[in-house]
Amino acid sequence: MISELTLFADYHQIHLFDEGSSTDLADAWAGRAVDDQLAVAEDAMAVGTVANLDVSVTVEIRDQPPADDFAYFDHVVEGSLRALSGRLVIMGCTDYEPDAARFSVAPAWVRVRVSKSNMAAAGDADIDSGDDRATMERLKIQVWPAAPSPVVVPKRWTRHDS
Repeated sequence: MISELTLFADYHQIHLFDEGSSTDLADAWAGRAVDDQLAVAEDAMAVGTVANLDVSVTVEIRDQPPADDFAYFDHVVEGSLRALSGRLVIMGCTDYEPDAARFSVAPAWVRVRVSKSNMAAAGDADIDSGDDRATMERLKIQVWPAAPSPVVVPKRWTRHDS
């Protein structure tokens, strides 16, 4: 199943969590999380964004791991999340949770791959990045059942200001 969303990445982040989670992700933004652009708790995670505005999000719920397509993206990071409710919520961090998008997943641990593109254009456009698809940051979120494992960053993006 593939869904397209536009989410407001307030505070430079969007959230993914097991429905019913009450996890506070504030403490998860420690250590490598900022550089990895992924803050992970047991049943919730926050994806860091360049934009503090609307971002384009493609969500793909899968039965198995996706192929490695890292060449098409600026930054790729993976983490694990416990989704025992079988419902994954994806929203901007200040969105109204009852209205947030929900996705059915296997009621178990899942692996989440976040592949990000158009990061430089979004950063260059700054406050105007969400106004045009050409400058909008794009996230592809792929989710599949998998045993928990540590965060990995198969491809890392670093901003290079001139």
